[in-house]
Amino acid sequence: MRLTTLALPFIAAFALCAFGCSKPSNAAEMGDPGIGKAAPEFTAVDSNGKSHKLSDFKGKYVVLEWLNHGCPYVKKHYGAKNMQKLQADWTAKGVVWLSIISSAEGKQGYSTPETANTDMAEQGAKPSAILLDPKGDVGRLYGAKTTPHMFVVNPEGNLIYKGAIDSVKSADADDIAGATNYVQAALTEAMAGKPVTTAESKPYGCSVKY
Repeated sequence: MRLTTLALPFIAAFALCAFGCSKPSNAAEMGDPGIGKAAPEFTAVDSNGKSHKLSDFKGKYVVLEWLNHGCPYVKKHYGAKNMQKLQADWTAKGVVWLSIISSAEGKQGYSTPETANTDMAEQGAKPSAILLDPKGDVGRLYGAKTTPHMFVVNPEGNLIYKGAIDSVKSADADDIAGATNYVQAALTEAMAGKPVTTAESKPYGCSVKY
């Protein structure tokens, strides 16, 4: 009889959950912004202490690149200078390139402003800014799942591409040459007034370390 009495609260809780329990308070929702829809607004501080809002860049193309220098898939593109070339080529054409670090403190890829700037200098990276997102607010807003995970926003503020950087799911730099770079293709087509052929793809890489 005593066991039955003790079990009653748990049985009641289970019964209530059958009709829908709320998620724990620490469970954060992941966004899933749609192609052709307005890209979610955000505010984030960069590695030099400057605050940026996405809407500050309306009228320009914006690339969002989720970054973790400890990830082998990121090392593939930075080690081969592929990411740096993309950054340099497109920022020279007026594109705003924002590299975003959403690794939480104590997790792989977490960066202080100082380490982010040191890594950028050592890698020869050429983003417009490195945004630090240790609480993962921006990452979750966009549903960023991997490093890299890429998003392209057009001058009207709408999302025109999201997904993998290219078509070959690999950490091998030798595969870059034979891959279709989706970010480059999206920017090239959009700037020529053409629809983006591949507007969405499945991202690959290391999981974002929220």
